[in-house]
Amino acid sequence: MASETVVLKVAMSCEGCSGAVKRVLTKMQGVETFDIDMKEQKVTVKGNVKPEDVFQTVSKTGKKTSFWEAEATSAPVPAAETTPEAPPANTDA
Repeated sequence: MASETVVLKVAMSCEGCSGAVKRVLTKMQGVETFDIDMKEQKVTVKGNVKPEDVFQTVSKTGKKTSFWEAEATSAPVPAAETTPEAPPANTDA
C-alpha cells in the first residue's frame, strides 16, 4: 500500500480533545506522522493507511469528525451572479 495523506476536520475545544486524537493515532497501525492543528480543527495523518480507517479511528474519540475535502466541498456555493432578463423585444414593427 502506498503512503497516503488523510486530512480530517475534528471538533476539538481543548488539549484533552487533541490528546484523545493523539492517543488513538499513536496506537493506529500504519501511521507514520500526524499533525493536529487545534486552531483550524484540522488533523493531517500520513502513512500506509486507508482514509476510511483513519476516519473510523478518530471518530471513536467521540469528537465530531469529517473529511476535510468533504467539508470544503459541502460548503454552500454562492449562486452565479445573473443579470436580470431583458424584457422581450418589441415585435410590433
